[in-house]
Amino acid sequence: MHYTFQFADVFAAWPLLLRGTLITLELSFMAMLLGLAVAIACAWGKTAGPAPLRFAINAYIELIRNTPFLVQLFFFFFALPALGLRWSAHTAALTAMVVNLGAYATEIIRAGIEAIPKGQIEAGLALNLKRHQIFRYVILKPALRAIFPALTSQFILLMLSSSVVSAISADDLTSVAANLQSQTFRSFEIYIVVAGIYLALALAFSALFKLVFQWGLSYPDRR
Repeated sequence: MHYTFQFADVFAAWPLLLRGTLITLELSFMAMLLGLAVAIACAWGKTAGPAPLRFAINAYIELIRNTPFLVQLFFFFFALPALGLRWSAHTAALTAMVVNLGAYATEIIRAGIEAIPKGQIEAGLALNLKRHQIFRYVILKPALRAIFPALTSQFILLMLSSSVVSAISADDLTSVAANLQSQTFRSFEIYIVVAGIYLALALAFSALFKLVFQWGLSYPDRR
């Protein structure tokens, strides 16, 4: 079988690919920031909250971790509008990504929090630190140092999983690729380029998070 590679049509559509890449980056960064905030709040509630709150958080984690992301995405985009909550594909995709990341990252952060020695917390109490200061400086920051590699992997996995949002017509990179394929019929070339873009994004995220760790978390707080 003879096949002639023709990348001209793919490269000619670089503005569309760039736009899809930027939307993927926007979704990923927003989901990472909001999902991390959800995860920190849930990890705190699971380790220090009252029993009803712990039960609710555990139910949320089990529900999200034991259902497919695609089903969660469809729930936010197709099911909730039946109850009167209507939003765009972009908003539904972002919400689903935040909810999904929050559940997985909660367990990662919870493991880091529980790894902090009790003596370290008692030292914070002896220094007359307030509860929020103890959580921020004595518990959370050392915990993030310990679990940062696992959290980084989860962030990158979230970025790669964002390709699923094309199923609800969100204009991400994969959606752009599908549209180009239907127009040019150069499936092989298009998905080679798109796979290369995702690989470049994953490596860029890894390098960025490594830099954040080195300059933001690896050094002790001197305040």
